[in-house]
Amino acid sequence: MSYDLAVIGSGPGGYVCAIRAAQLGLKVAVIEKDATLGGTCLNVGCIPSKALLHTSEMFEVAGHKFADFGIKVTKPKLDLPAMMAHKQSVVDSNTSGVEFLFKKNKIDAVRGTGKIAGPGKVEVTGDDGVTATVEAKAIVIASGSESTPLPGIDIDEKRIVSSTGALELPSVPKRLLVVGAGVIGLELGSVWRRLGSEVTVVEFLDRILPGIDGDTARQAQRIFGKQGIGFKLGSKVTAAKPSGKALKVTIEPAAGGDSETLAADIVLVSIGRRPYTGGLGLAEAGIAMDDRGRVAVDAHYRTSVEGIYALGDVIHGPMLAHKAEDEGGAVAEIIAGQAGHVNYGVIPNVVYTAPEIASVGRTEEELKADGVDYRAGKYPFSANARARALLEKDGFVKVLAEAKTDRVLGVHIVGPYAGELIAEASVLMEFAGSAEDLARTCHAHPTLSEAVKEAALAAWFKPIHM
Repeated sequence: MSYDLAVIGSGPGGYVCAIRAAQLGLKVAVIEKDATLGGTCLNVGCIPSKALLHTSEMFEVAGHKFADFGIKVTKPKLDLPAMMAHKQSVVDSNTSGVEFLFKKNKIDAVRGTGKIAGPGKVEVTGDDGVTATVEAKAIVIASGSESTPLPGIDIDEKRIVSSTGALELPSVPKRLLVVGAGVIGLELGSVWRRLGSEVTVVEFLDRILPGIDGDTARQAQRIFGKQGIGFKLGSKVTAAKPSGKALKVTIEPAAGGDSETLAADIVLVSIGRRPYTGGLGLAEAGIAMDDRGRVAVDAHYRTSVEGIYALGDVIHGPMLAHKAEDEGGAVAEIIAGQAGHVNYGVIPNVVYTAPEIASVGRTEEELKADGVDYRAGKYPFSANARARALLEKDGFVKVLAEAKTDRVLGVHIVGPYAGELIAEASVLMEFAGSAEDLARTCHAHPTLSEAVKEAALAAWFKPIHM
């Protein structure tokens, strides 16, 4: 089998790279070890988690907020199997959509585990043990990432679970202990909290959501605390052992000190993800890695071996599906002889809790560390008419603009539909827009997006409605 391009992995980065390359006239094959296309994101990550986040939020709204809107209903009953069936139907529709796009673009899906056998060659071993060789002028490594294990804690995906197991729990645990206050831990912890679990989050650092603007993270933690999620910050889990029907979890201060023991029915280990590079034959092929175990690439995504490229979670940068997608398009264009490019300064990040948290660009901490003179404009959703009507008044929008030029350097939102609202900030920053540009752009009334405009007004001159 001979192709212009062979892609290892069919996640967002891999399948976008394959489709874009096919659109540019290349003959493409994608090697995928799993039964369905779409990688972690579509199968056991972004898509199923968002399905459960939405349905669990609807369950909570029906049970606790309808009365505030003048809607009287009996207490809702949870049908967890039906909720899980909805999640699976969403996954199936998305993975089958990728199958359709491959057929539409005449991309060959080669099932099996890929291993680079040298420049231009990928050995593919099927489930039956039979090996075939795919030859290609260019190879792209888009194998994604996997959950990072916690030393001393054995994940069985039944009582001690990764994010994959947390998406498949057969019943609502009475007590859920989450190790890690990052995006995955907070999202999945909030799902099971809404469905009835007592949730405690243990985090090694003294804050939640490392990397997110500190002011935004603190506000989010206050909101989650009011919702009933408990936090043990500056702490580490050192053991999780069965004790009858429960688990005994040992927790110690990160800085050292006396330990304590908590009981839990389920422990979710979510301390991050690491590049999935095992079995790919990278060392044998002479492909260089960086000091963090990622594939080393240059500015054009080329590895140390001619004709082999890499993108997504296996290289530097945030492990985000949309970052991988943009890189997939850029790599395809580069291989086709065009000028592919990704603007890493404008990659939004969203936490799909309730309320959502979204950011793009630089944080206040980063600007202070670099000595940048900036102005911060902040506007609360409690002053926004649409947010009041929705009874979604928690949170704010914050716009950070360079003091001298007024160019927007970062936008941070905690509040309703933050993941949608951040898009206009991304567009503005892609074109190097200013706070005044955003403030003078007419926004429909009444909308949540007016909070973005008011925050920009605050960064540029003065808000009107505060």
